[in-house]
Amino acid sequence: MLRTAIRPIARTATLAHRQTLIRAPFPALTRSVVTKRYTVEHEWVAFDDSTGLGTIGITDYAQKALGDVVYVEVSEQGTQVAKGEEMGAVESVKAASDIFAPVGGQIAEVNEALEDQPDLLNKSPEQDAMSTCAGWLAKIKLSNPGEFDELLNEDAYKAHCAGSEEAS
Repeated sequence: MLRTAIRPIARTATLAHRQTLIRAPFPALTRSVVTKRYTVEHEWVAFDDSTGLGTIGITDYAQKALGDVVYVEVSEQGTQVAKGEEMGAVESVKAASDIFAPVGGQIAEVNEALEDQPDLLNKSPEQDAMSTCAGWLAKIKLSNPGEFDELLNEDAYKAHCAGSEEAS
């Protein structure tokens, strides 16, 4: 008798547990698309559509043109910048260059590692499919994601660089 009385309760609890598992969201299955675009000034933006954040850095082409980077300055976290507005500067043994915001928005994070290791821009200016980039400058919450779509895709950027080299 005791066994019969317990069985329906256990069965109800097991069914409730199974329904909870079925209804649970599967965050591992959600996808985030990160797309990378470029400016003619040799900056890149990697936009993550799930967070609305764009990571900004300089291209390998730019770091080669600059030479050994000795100082990096980026606007502070929380600063609002418009597309094309100055947001920092990079100094190298060859030259100094201003960094202009490729997209508008609020700076959400600054790469603090560049303060002590500005040469990260030379060592790891861009990420590829198999690695992460240590030399990014800032992360920005885009105020107008449409500005990102106006930037150059990889093929257009490569064509721009090829044209720049031919003109030299």
